[in-house]
Amino acid sequence: MFGEQVSTLMRKVAADVVMPRFRSLAPGEVVEKTPGEIVTVADREAEARLYAGLAALDAGARIVGEEAVSRDPDLLDGVGEGRVWLIDPLDGTANFAAGRFPFGMMIALVEDGEPVEGWIFDPPSGRLCHARRGKGATCDCQPVPVSGRRGRRLPPRAALGSHFLPPDRREALHVFAARTLDVQPVPRCAAESYVRLVLGQDDIALFQRILPWDHAAGALFLAETGGKITHWDGTPYRVGGLGKGVLAAADAKLWDMAATLICDPAAGLADREDSFYA
Repeated sequence: MFGEQVSTLMRKVAADVVMPRFRSLAPGEVVEKTPGEIVTVADREAEARLYAGLAALDAGARIVGEEAVSRDPDLLDGVGEGRVWLIDPLDGTANFAAGRFPFGMMIALVEDGEPVEGWIFDPPSGRLCHARRGKGATCDCQPVPVSGRRGRRLPPRAALGSHFLPPDRREALHVFAARTLDVQPVPRCAAESYVRLVLGQDDIALFQRILPWDHAAGALFLAETGGKITHWDGTPYRVGGLGKGVLAAADAKLWDMAATLICDPAAGLADREDSFYA
């Protein structure tokens, strides 16, 4: 479909806009767009360049970017309908603005809520991961094997994105999960989180927010390599879906373990009246 064309676009935008500003942001080039959420000039300029490039490639599709939505939330209406490009021009903005790693760039092509092609780019290293529905996945043009082929680590390593939970629920989740899982700090970058699952650095990941540009490309990359991703209630992940949160794992057995442990009411994640398997 659009594999090499989008890859080339991402590499150029990263080289021209993102990397020259890493650890070189001037005063006033980092602002708060919502309480606790920052945006940089690199986010906005990269999105504008990516938007223009995608519009030239696929004029008949909608294009929805993170920064455009921050200015006009109505752009998310109907995001799960029809043919839509999703842009995350700089995932991990807080890391980028602080001059630390990781940060990334993600693009996904979605049709009626289902990701059909996705790209995850790491500007500092040049690593580019790509997936196409039903066609598998590659990392730096090399096929990525199905995750179930590798040996399973015990205890499984989990990165639990709980920083948006109330403090008491966050603490309860981590204490409960640590009984069975090796709980690791999250990278604060979904682009990195999904790649870690696929390449074997992590086994389980949990996210509270389901902003579509954070998950569409990673969900496809994970699914095409034998992983499993759902909302917290066990329903399949879908762009524009109404499910709570995201639970992802490197394979189905790890997902079953994570669902049993993390989504137990004793973990403090879900309301007690919620049933994960309902």
